[in-house]
Amino acid sequence: MCDTCGCSATANPESVEVLKGLLAANDHQAMHNREHLDRHRTLAINLMSSPGAGKTSLLEATIDALSEKLNMAVIEGDLETENDANRIRGKGVTAIQICTGTACHLDANMVHTALHQLPLHKLDVVFIENVGNLVCPASFDLGQHVNVALLSTPEGDDKAAKYPVMFRAADLILITKSDLLSLLDDFDPEKAASHVRALANPAPIHTLSARNGSGLHAWFDWIAGQMSQMNAGVRQ
Repeated sequence: MCDTCGCSATANPESVEVLKGLLAANDHQAMHNREHLDRHRTLAINLMSSPGAGKTSLLEATIDALSEKLNMAVIEGDLETENDANRIRGKGVTAIQICTGTACHLDANMVHTALHQLPLHKLDVVFIENVGNLVCPASFDLGQHVNVALLSTPEGDDKAAKYPVMFRAADLILITKSDLLSLLDDFDPEKAASHVRALANPAPIHTLSARNGSGLHAWFDWIAGQMSQMNAGVRQ
């Protein structure tokens, strides 16, 4: 639990008012971030998942496949260490590390600071790898254009039902680590999709593996579609 998002607060009127004020201030900063990104026609994609769902591996595979077509940067969120940021830098891509300390999510002000360390006028896409957590990240607008929720096969196919806020807010759901499906008897991709649809979320759902590359083409095509909307000015 952290002290910055209200997840540790008791449900009394004073706590609710503090949380409302916190979210209002965050939303104001997020709007500024989005306007800043829009001016540069830079697409911001927020990746959310539990710890270990494969966000960094997906980014590494994306960089390998698209680095000759797109100029990319990554904002990395973790409580501590630069481990994931260093993996991205090892691919030749700029990564700005945000160490949140006790905070279990990124917020718009953190992202604002990171954006000002990036040459947005040279970038096509900024990926925001949020802190691994299925709860709090979904409640905080960062100024991103789209949300992507990852669900890894070892987690079980019922996570959308258990953590509806995140999966309801997703513009794309990626079922990751599909190379493990043959080893698991408790994950059914169709059942996972049914839980998402029960939330009245019509977002695309793709199954993929960053390890063996299966299904990645659908993810790349989705990014290309988002880029086309950005370049056409649809988001402004």
